[in-house]
Amino acid sequence: MSSPLALLFPGQGAQYVGMGQQLHERYPEARSIFERADRALDFPLSKLCLEGPEDQLRLTANTQPALLTVSVAIYEVFRRQGAEPGFAAGHSLGEYSALVAAGSLAFEDAVRLVRTRGELMQNAVPVGAGAMAAILGLSASVVEEVCAEAAGDELCAPANYNSPMQVVIAGNAGAVSRAGLIARRRGARKMVMLEVSAPFHCGLMLSAEERLSPLLDLIEFRDPAFAIASNVDARLIRTGPEAREALRRQVSRPVRWEPSMRLLLEAPSPWFVEVGPGRTLTGLLRHIDRKAAVSNTDPLEHLEKVMARLRPLGTATGRSTGG
Repeated sequence: MSSPLALLFPGQGAQYVGMGQQLHERYPEARSIFERADRALDFPLSKLCLEGPEDQLRLTANTQPALLTVSVAIYEVFRRQGAEPGFAAGHSLGEYSALVAAGSLAFEDAVRLVRTRGELMQNAVPVGAGAMAAILGLSASVVEEVCAEAAGDELCAPANYNSPMQVVIAGNAGAVSRAGLIARRRGARKMVMLEVSAPFHCGLMLSAEERLSPLLDLIEFRDPAFAIASNVDARLIRTGPEAREALRRQVSRPVRWEPSMRLLLEAPSPWFVEVGPGRTLTGLLRHIDRKAAVSNTDPLEHLEKVMARLRPLGTATGRSTGG
């Protein structure tokens, strides 16, 4: 790994109405990313990001391209100010943002793909039939046992291995509810039902994965300019074909975020920068390694602090994120 700079791109749940507002007003290069998204989708996505309404922004088919657009807009601003990254990772749909930043995937292709990905994931399970919940205070192995006990004739499985003491589960609504009761008996500190429209990253998403797969085959994936830690394997992606296969498999499989972060923490003195709205990934990383050096780029003053710190590290080459 050639650089200590590691980029972290957030996934669904980080969105909020008004995200990217100051960025859009102050930086023409960010505004250009919003405009490109609107043209690619033939839909005013930028207005939805900046003005809402919230109920429309929370729809999965809107949330996914919106988060990707804001994350890439942030990256495009500070990319020109400092050193090139050595590696990156993205949580769920954030892996698309990471691949755009690395030049593996064209921005317009990515924003259209995640729009369709969101629609397919939303439609894979009838509304209310599935659920997701975060279990706090139990190890991953215990959560796996809880899910197996709760499943019965339904499906319940870990969906996000987020940190040593936070595992998100997904599956049929009844099974997830039973898992919560069992988890409390096993000593869980808390179980939080997530406000999501579908049970992501579990076997109930297989139909979405199968329908997305041929669309990925139509898209060009170039070798990334820096390595990406994949969600499904927690290993480094270095080629375009590897990137495509990782995206193909991630829809119905759990996000192995903690193992991915531990992989990147093996680099010499890594500095992590969360590139996107909010600071969810910053918080998770601090639960994984309290000594990790991590910064976030939202709100705008945090981004400008990151840019100021980047300048002494080197100069970006001007490589486009769009393709």
